[in-house]
Amino acid sequence: MSEDIEYVYVRVADAVAADIRAGRLPVGARLPNERAMGSEYGVAPGTARRAVQELRDRGLVKTLPNKGTFVIQVPKD
Repeated sequence: MSEDIEYVYVRVADAVAADIRAGRLPVGARLPNERAMGSEYGVAPGTARRAVQELRDRGLVKTLPNKGTFVIQVPKD
């Protein structure tokens, strides 16, 4: 078994985190909705939803009901 195996949602979350780190998604930026994010990364909306949850768990984004999900912090690594 390869040690490179990981969940798809983690790869999507890592890609979004990289965009935040690079400044393509600055603090205050709104993330695309789940359907748009799924299309952008070639994953199902449920996978995009889980990626957003991962980003929330990392403390990088915050979701406001009926408003969207926004970048609140740049990754420290």
